Amino acid sequence: MPKDNSIKSVLIIGSGPIVIGQACEFDYAGSQSARSIREEGIEVILINSNPATIMTDPSMADHVYLKPLTTKSIIEILKEHPQIDAVLPTMGGQTALNLCLEADEKGIWEDFGVKLIGVDINAINITEDREQFKQLLERIEIPTAPAKTATSFLQGKEIAQEFGFPLVIRPSFTLGGTGAAFVHTKEEFDEKLTYGLEMSPIHEVLIDKALLGWKEYELELLRDKNDNVVIICSIENMDPMGIHTGDSITVAPAMTLSDATFQKMRDMAIKMMRSIGNFAGGCNVQFAVSPDEKEDIVAIEINPRVSRSSALASKATGYPIAKIASKLALGYNLDELQNQITKSTSALFEPTLDYVIVKIPRWNFDKFEGADRTLGLQMKSVGEVMGIGRSFQEALHKATQSLEIKRNGLGADGKSYTNYDQIIEKLTYASWDRVFVIYDAIQMGIPLSRIHEITKIDMWFLKQYEELYSLEKEISNYTIETLPKELLLEAKQKGFADRQIAHMMKCLESQVHKLREDMNINRVYKLVDTCAAEFTAKTPYYYSTFEAEIETADGQKYVHNESIVTDKKKIVVLGSGPNRIGQGIEFDYSCVHGVLAAKECGYETIMINCNPETVSTDFDTADKLYFEPVFWEHIYDIIQHEKPEGVIVQLGGQTALKLAEKLSKYGIKIIGTSFDALDLAEDRGRFSELLTELNIPFPQFGIAESADEASVLADTLDFPLLVRPSYVLGGQGMKIVINKQELEEHVIDLLKSIPGNKLLLDHYLDGAIEAEADAICDGENVYIIGIMEHIEPCGVHSGDSNATLPPFNLGEFVMQQIKDHTKKIALALRTVGLINIQFAIKDDTVYIIEANPRASRTVPFIAKAYGEPYVNYATKVMLGHNKVTDFDFNPKLNGYAIKQPVFSFSKFAGVNKALGPEMKSTGESILFIDDLKDDQFYELYSRRKMYLSK
Repeated sequence: MPKDNSIKSVLIIGSGPIVIGQACEFDYAGSQSARSIREEGIEVILINSNPATIMTDPSMADHVYLKPLTTKSIIEILKEHPQIDAVLPTMGGQTALNLCLEADEKGIWEDFGVKLIGVDINAINITEDREQFKQLLERIEIPTAPAKTATSFLQGKEIAQEFGFPLVIRPSFTLGGTGAAFVHTKEEFDEKLTYGLEMSPIHEVLIDKALLGWKEYELELLRDKNDNVVIICSIENMDPMGIHTGDSITVAPAMTLSDATFQKMRDMAIKMMRSIGNFAGGCNVQFAVSPDEKEDIVAIEINPRVSRSSALASKATGYPIAKIASKLALGYNLDELQNQITKSTSALFEPTLDYVIVKIPRWNFDKFEGADRTLGLQMKSVGEVMGIGRSFQEALHKATQSLEIKRNGLGADGKSYTNYDQIIEKLTYASWDRVFVIYDAIQMGIPLSRIHEITKIDMWFLKQYEELYSLEKEISNYTIETLPKELLLEAKQKGFADRQIAHMMKCLESQVHKLREDMNINRVYKLVDTCAAEFTAKTPYYYSTFEAEIETADGQKYVHNESIVTDKKKIVVLGSGPNRIGQGIEFDYSCVHGVLAAKECGYETIMINCNPETVSTDFDTADKLYFEPVFWEHIYDIIQHEKPEGVIVQLGGQTALKLAEKLSKYGIKIIGTSFDALDLAEDRGRFSELLTELNIPFPQFGIAESADEASVLADTLDFPLLVRPSYVLGGQGMKIVINKQELEEHVIDLLKSIPGNKLLLDHYLDGAIEAEADAICDGENVYIIGIMEHIEPCGVHSGDSNATLPPFNLGEFVMQQIKDHTKKIALALRTVGLINIQFAIKDDTVYIIEANPRASRTVPFIAKAYGEPYVNYATKVMLGHNKVTDFDFNPKLNGYAIKQPVFSFSKFAGVNKALGPEMKSTGESILFIDDLKDDQFYELYSRRKMYLSK
């Protein structure tokens, strides 16, 4: 039993909808925490308003409340559950900490006799209030940058006069660097100071001297009530100070830090953690180090909670920080807990890495027209990827291959920048693609000293880049017939993809793959074991690399592969890669449930994914986890190694779906709906022919592959027209045009960014109502799991619409058409598994907009609203284990559930907030109402057309 036996029931506060700055890493932390506490026989009650997460799954806690994160909701839960002894707010990011503080100020915890665990109020106050934090660091003699706080405009002006420029303005109590800014000149100071004071909930900002060009580091700590402290991981930002850590390329372990400075930094971090309060749990500390031989250290901030970095550190080391932090909050000491990976050593140890981790953020600037794309103190990325390799170069390449931005790695793909001025501009004003631009600059011959002078990136990293380019140049001198084995092995060890090597030698990717096989240069898989193989690990968590052959005394050659293949029947689930707008945490939810359902059917489950923030990449979700890019070459090698029965692609969003064609071509079985059916739904021409055969109406349309063709089509179709490319995600590139000039501009623009794409021109049904249905089909039977009506009119992307379940305003005649069309289409597409169909309703006729035979954004929402495990059922249908008729469906919902989109426009000043066919929301929350007289519904309905745009 836990040391504090008085705790029988714990309330965990989640982080709410996903916004830029607070993403699904807190779903991962909350899920781990709930499991960890329940293992101790303690009741878990959970509040979170995000329906797309695993954390809010009914199986995760004893009671799950999908309610708004407000003190009103907290009071309702505490009245309902007087047995709650303690609240754990450290798993829900800044949102949970702020809510916990507000509840404390209102005396709610005291009124209900609830104690705080995992952190104390003082620690939150000290670390969030910039002035208190600065005074504390002075008291304990930890160096900081010269800084002063201002609570008024006048105070701020006086401080600026005293310090001189450049300066940094940081608001207190904000998330993801909101409102933080660099100020280089007097002219921009007034505006940024006013904005900072407005963004802080207590209207306070810290103004400090800018440490531009200093190096930035983070340490992840855990501490127990006995004051044992362990440093789980050191993380180095490749980017110097001045770019928010969430937008920085980060590397673990730290690469360019001298041992003496690292030891000093450790001591400072431990001293800081011990001084902010007497609590047990996790903590993240950030430091700046001067880029000279003195290596002066300055403390930047400390977060007394698990963070984005602790999700990364957990995946990087294999040490489950949130799980252990939860046990410590219950009163355990580190030496009483087991290392979750080795199962034979204690948790009171610091992980050792015999590999390198590189994290690269993923941005979505194309969704925010007019956004400032340069990076700074305010976080702008929507997700991230992590690459694991035996060297920095290999990990860097694997991370760039994971991003899914049509790049094959660094360089060698014909997409490099070649304009000198453009490269210098992109290096000077840090841009989202700078990880590639550094390579382009070296390729152009710009000296490393000049790149260092502009970017202040440590010379060690730049030399690593230079080595990669030298290797590319050397390989380019050979052909596929003359390339020496040692050079091919070196390129693979440094992370170059087969298709990059093919680009260098002007041959085909398949030829390089064949050459590798002939030369016996094959991927080997290594364990992430927390202890650099010092102890035996029990965890099936792998990454790939390449090794030179070892020759034994008797002349036998071999390479050491740590991934042992069993003779069990296996299923591979392809994950959804990095979070982005249009494909977020809801697909991770589906993947996790798919894995669990396949386990129940007796399969060994294999997960492939590269997103460090998710539950699917937790080392104990699937039987085997391959933390690898969702990139053809990596997937194909794993499949050849494991030889599964088949691959599930319909749970990982568009990412996994896009690989279906290649899997099919290589004769690998796709579990569930076949590639041909998936393609039929994506190919607008083929799909419309099918609808015509089925006698199902759809908006008049035509297909164009050039601006001329589009112009001719426009003569037969009436404006307004909806222009959409094929095979895209989240409505990318969709636009409503109202005349020929707009049509021509948009078509030319689209074909420039997606060359060779077939564009579909639809007559836009102005003023139509939009609805969607999700269903499970086994090829013979169809069960509709939910029909949702959008509050906004047709033309707003379904991901940006407020949608109600069940519909609130569709007559029986329309509902029957929706049901009939859904069943007909599901069967005609030979769907096995899930399908989502979108409709436009005008004059009582139901038109089909599109059909997606895969898991959709709405499936987790419907599962939560009705309390039914639909993904579990659908996976069992895909596997042929069950028919739809085997399940006893029993949806429970009183009143209505409304899916409410959440936007992150505040991160992009001056961006057009209008909504149209291209999705812009970053997350969603769920709202339950008893009836349509509810004020919140009335307000949503009255505003429904306000933001509609083309």
